[in-house]
Amino acid sequence: MTEERDSRTAVLRGLANRCPNCGEGKLLEGYLTLTAECEHCGAPLGRYPAADGPAFFTMTAMLLLLIPVIGFIWGIWRLSPAMLLIVTSVIMTVLTLILLRLIKGAFIGWLWAQNEQDRGS
Repeated sequence: MTEERDSRTAVLRGLANRCPNCGEGKLLEGYLTLTAECEHCGAPLGRYPAADGPAFFTMTAMLLLLIPVIGFIWGIWRLSPAMLLIVTSVIMTVLTLILLRLIKGAFIGWLWAQNEQDRGS
């Protein structure tokens, strides 16, 4: 028997760093470390490895934002090329670090909803 899991709810809970099963326990410990199991409901969260998926989606989103960010900064401040590089690098680095954690949580929530767990070799 397969239980029905709501993908939308699971992704939103993951986005909020909550267990996709109960919505109460923490999904990630620290910055990106996946909790082995939910402290509230005992769901085996460590069985849903995200691998490189979150990094791929984060890089894709950030590369799509790069040109508009450069254009926005250039249009407002007209910085020298060196200063434009520094400012853009800092902004893109901060956005990447924020987005990576959010995308990883959402990705784990989606994996949980699809029951795509590591079944071993």
